[in-house]
Amino acid sequence: MMPSFYQLLRKIIQTGIGRSRLIMAAGGLGIAMILLLIAIQAHSDFDQLLHSQQNANESADFLVINKNITNAMMGRRTQSVFSAEEVADIRKQPFVNAFGFITSNQYKVTAAAPGDLHFYTDMFFESVPDSFIDVKHEAWNWTPADNIIPIILPNDFLNLYNFGFALSQDLPQISQETVKAIPIKITISKGLMTQEFTGRIVGFSDRISSFLVPGSFMEWANGKFGSGEAAAPSRVIIKTKDPSDPALVQYLEDKGYTTNQDKIKYSKTKMIVQTIVSVIGFFGLILLLFALLVFSMFIQLVIASCKKEIQLLVTLGAAPGQLQRYLMRQFVPLYMLIGIISLLLVAGIQWWASHQLAAHEMTVSPLIATGTAVAAVAVILLVYLVNRVTVRKYINAIS
Repeated sequence: MMPSFYQLLRKIIQTGIGRSRLIMAAGGLGIAMILLLIAIQAHSDFDQLLHSQQNANESADFLVINKNITNAMMGRRTQSVFSAEEVADIRKQPFVNAFGFITSNQYKVTAAAPGDLHFYTDMFFESVPDSFIDVKHEAWNWTPADNIIPIILPNDFLNLYNFGFALSQDLPQISQETVKAIPIKITISKGLMTQEFTGRIVGFSDRISSFLVPGSFMEWANGKFGSGEAAAPSRVIIKTKDPSDPALVQYLEDKGYTTNQDKIKYSKTKMIVQTIVSVIGFFGLILLLFALLVFSMFIQLVIASCKKEIQLLVTLGAAPGQLQRYLMRQFVPLYMLIGIISLLLVAGIQWWASHQLAAHEMTVSPLIATGTAVAAVAVILLVYLVNRVTVRKYINAIS
């Protein structure tokens, strides 16, 4: 084709385009792309906030689970323990990354403070696998030859004493260091069998609200003073990637299980945010479909308005393929420009959002996610393919 021929074709097409229709089509595509990209980026940010190492809360990953005690279960201990089938069902759940039993003592335990402290109380022991314990101490081990039992207390226990019992009874408050330094006389017994040990507090746990002893001691003591058989557990502990996972919360509710509610309180918030992100993405997809429809109708109108001129150009020797390629070259830069502007706008929003979250000690990447960039390219390719089919269809129809 001669340059003058291209100039004539350009003038014909520009006459048929119409500025207002072009702005409407480009605006619709731009809004649709921005909404869709924001939804994809928001999903990525939400995933970072929940699962990245920077935002991880180690104690929130471990949940102690037990059955919810009802009036009908009172006095029926067998209903408060987990059966083998229930344990197997918990283990196979997708939100369970690690599982452990909490083993209880099968004997009586009493504790007494030395000297003039005049402290004596009944208590209980439990043990869990070491991988679930948040206190690391070189003394956390026991053999039958040892007379000293290492013990981990819950932090809440010391707080209740210091800020509740001690203040109300005008007793001295005790620091963690002092508690660790005090040897405790531990007596375990079953019937006529009795044995004394010295208990040493080696740490305080924020994760498990129980009086913990090493598993080796619990196994030995239950074998000697208990029944010698493993009892069905009344509490289990799991490690989960996301304590606020709605599937986890729903599972506990359906099974009548309960755990520390403070650790799963964000489940409802997560569901709301996920719904909002999904709705934004849905509207983005709907608007994208409308944008594709508007662009197709826009191109159809352009071709229809230049129908006689295009037929004349074909008569003068212009091939339909040449007309198609030329017409597409008029629109491809527009797709690219809309895609780049949309991506830059979302990138700016992401940079601003990352700095706002950082001020609240929440970390997300200041850069857009790879999925967001891929989605932008995919949308541009989709628009190109749809409009190419539209141009070919209508050019062939009138030529």
